[in-house]
Amino acid sequence: MTSVILGVSGASGAALALSVARHLVDLSIGVELVVSPAAERTSHAECGEVALLSLTDLADHVYAPSDIGARIASGSAPVAGMIVAPCSMRSLAAIANGLDDNLLTRSASVQLKERRPLVLLTREAPLTLAHLRNMTAATEMGAIILPPVPAFYLIPTSLADVVDQIAARAVDLLHIAPPICRAWTG
Repeated sequence: MTSVILGVSGASGAALALSVARHLVDLSIGVELVVSPAAERTSHAECGEVALLSLTDLADHVYAPSDIGARIASGSAPVAGMIVAPCSMRSLAAIANGLDDNLLTRSASVQLKERRPLVLLTREAPLTLAHLRNMTAATEMGAIILPPVPAFYLIPTSLADVVDQIAARAVDLLHIAPPICRAWTG
């Protein structure tokens, strides 16, 4: 079975992680999950006390961020790529500068060195020059920067519609299954 690493950092947007995981599971793609301590707190604050449990229930494997020796810290781990949803500016900076100080950032670096897709749902506004430079550096290394910007042209009727569309777009960018996000039809 194909699997994808889902990294969840502490930026606002915890619902994005849940939606990405649901989309992957619906496609029969395994979920290798790493949740930062800040993401645990954000998940509880934004989505309620059972959100983290719901997320871990969707995962095939859950790794502690401190487990730098986990299987997914190696390029030999057979994964199809990684999505960081949401991606904090701290995690972006670590990835962009090769600071493999925890399993989330190490796994992201592995995707880059192995030339596998790495999709970062960067979450901050407004952006500083440091944020922009880190986005540029990550992009130059091969990452895909996907800020969670709504596709207003699809006329979403709820926040869940917006979240699900952004999450589907992130999964589509891995190119491991037929597209699942709603497309503009003209």
